[in-house]
Amino acid sequence: MNFNYTEEQDMLKTMARDFLTDKCPKALVKELEKDEKGYSPELWKEMVELGWMGLIIPEAYGGTGMTFLDLAVVLEEVGRACLPGPYFSTVILGGIPILKYGTEEQKQEYLTKIASGKAIFTFAITEESGDYDAASISVTAKANGGSYTLNGTKLFTPDANVADYMLCAARTGSKAEDITVFIIDSKTLGITVTPLQTMAGDKLCEVIFNNVSVPKENILGEVNKGWEIVTRTVEYAAAAKCCTMIGAMQQSLDMTVDYAKERNQYGKAIGSFQVIQHYCANMSIDVDGTRFSTYKAVWKLSGDMPAAKEVAIAKAWANEAFERVSTLAHQIHGAIGCTIDHDLHYYTRTGKSAALTYGSGDYYREIVASEIGL
Repeated sequence: MNFNYTEEQDMLKTMARDFLTDKCPKALVKELEKDEKGYSPELWKEMVELGWMGLIIPEAYGGTGMTFLDLAVVLEEVGRACLPGPYFSTVILGGIPILKYGTEEQKQEYLTKIASGKAIFTFAITEESGDYDAASISVTAKANGGSYTLNGTKLFTPDANVADYMLCAARTGSKAEDITVFIIDSKTLGITVTPLQTMAGDKLCEVIFNNVSVPKENILGEVNKGWEIVTRTVEYAAAAKCCTMIGAMQQSLDMTVDYAKERNQYGKAIGSFQVIQHYCANMSIDVDGTRFSTYKAVWKLSGDMPAAKEVAIAKAWANEAFERVSTLAHQIHGAIGCTIDHDLHYYTRTGKSAALTYGSGDYYREIVASEIGL
C-alpha cells in the first residue's frame, strides 16, 4: 500500500479544496442548517458538473469509473468544508449498494440517475435502538402477490426529507438475519418523513412506513439475503465517514496552529510555550493516526477485499481521536473558540455526530475482538 497520492488524486484534492473554499463558505453552511432542504440545489448542480456524483460509477452508467480510494480524497475535503447536503447519502448509501448488488436493470435505472444528479438517495437502516445488528431490524415486509407491504419506523435516516429514493432494510422472515433490502420511491403512498433536531444541524429523519407497497422487482439482491448488503454498506459508510472526519480534524488542527502562532501572551506567541506545542503535537498525532488507519481500510475496500477489522480499527480510533482533537482545539483557543461566531464549533459538532454514526467505539471494539479470534 502506497500512502502517496497519485498525480490524479493530487489534482482531485486541489480541485475539491478550491471549489469548496469558494462555493461553500461557513456563511452558506450556517444558512443551510436552517433551511428545510438542508442543501443548495445550485451547489448540487455544480458538483454534478464536476462529476462528483458519478465519481465511482462506471462509465457505462454515466460515471467516470474512478475508485473508492479516489472518492476518499474528495470526502476528506467535504469534511474540511463541512459541506451540507445529501452528497454522502446519495453516493455512499445509495450508489455503492446498488453498484455492488443491483441487477443490470437496477444499475441502468438508478446509477444513471445518481451520476447525472437527477436523483437523491439514502438508506434507512437504524431503528429505535440505533444498533447495527440484524436483530435490531423490526420494520416488516410481507409478500402480497407481486409486491411487498412494509410497516414500521426507521430513525436517523440521513436526508430522507429530500430523497427521491430510499433503500430500506426490512424483516422478511423469522430468523434474525432474514433481512431484505428494498429500493423505494419516496413518493410512494404511506411514507411519512419527519426531520429530527440534531446537534450537527444535519438532516436526520424519522421515516414511518404505513402499508407501503413495493414491487418485487425493487428488491436489491435476494429475499432474506439483505443483511450482507447492510453490513457491507455500513463498512463503506463507516470508512467514508472517517474520511470526512479526517478533513474536519485537520482543519481544526490547522486553525489551532495558526491561532497559536498569532495569539500573544506574556509578550510572545502562545505557540512558543511547550505545553501548547505538546497539545498541538498530540492533535497532529491523532489526525495522522486516523488518516493512516482510515486509508488502510479504504485501500482494502477499494480493492474489494475483506476489511471488517480495518474499518473497525479506523472508526474506533477516529471516534475518540476527534474528541481529543476538539477538546484541545477549544482549550488552546480559549473563550473565542467557544463562541458561535467562531468556525471551530462546526467541526466540534461534526465530530460529536460522526462518533455516533455507523457505530460507536465500543461497537467496533467488539468487531476487532471477533476478528482477532476472541
